[in-house]
Amino acid sequence: MKSTGHSLELPNPQRREVLLQATVATGGLALGAASVPFAVSFLPSERARAQGAPVEVDVSPLTPGALATIEWRGKPVWLLRRTPAMVASLESVRGPLTDPDSMVVSQQPEYARNAGRSIRPELFVTVSLCTHLGCIPSFSPEPGSLGSEWPGGFYCPCHGSKFDLAGRVFKGSPAPTNLLIPPYRFLSTEHLVIGQER
Repeated sequence: MKSTGHSLELPNPQRREVLLQATVATGGLALGAASVPFAVSFLPSERARAQGAPVEVDVSPLTPGALATIEWRGKPVWLLRRTPAMVASLESVRGPLTDPDSMVVSQQPEYARNAGRSIRPELFVTVSLCTHLGCIPSFSPEPGSLGSEWPGGFYCPCHGSKFDLAGRVFKGSPAPTNLLIPPYRFLSTEHLVIGQER
């Protein structure tokens, strides 16, 4: 037989094994890389985490009589630094209130079931959504500013609900219950965390 100048190579089992392992490794890496976005989609977003996260607040800038608004879980929360006169007025307003003793337990934590509905009488913390249909009431702290009987508090312009300076609803208001008190605790004299109980 005449030689054509070409040599015939026999298959190399070691080479075949290396190529097979390299192919499997490359395919595994490609599958892993393609799976990452899919797996990450199951994790909560930054926004979702932030909406459920506690919020730290420095209340030292709040002067007596001042009201500040922060956001917690996508809701507006008021921080009111009540004056001594505001605190004193809370006991005298009991008669016209629907729930002066905060008997609707779901409206506040146990430590806020008092006349001021707060841990400390001078600092009031509440979710600022009317319990009727969720409008945001306006702050009307001056006695007599909404009529001669008005002791000061919060007035909802949507349907006329009225709340005192502790967020307790007045009789005859469309709102069925007091304003909601979120869970909160103090970290120090002037720092608190909304969204965590003490």
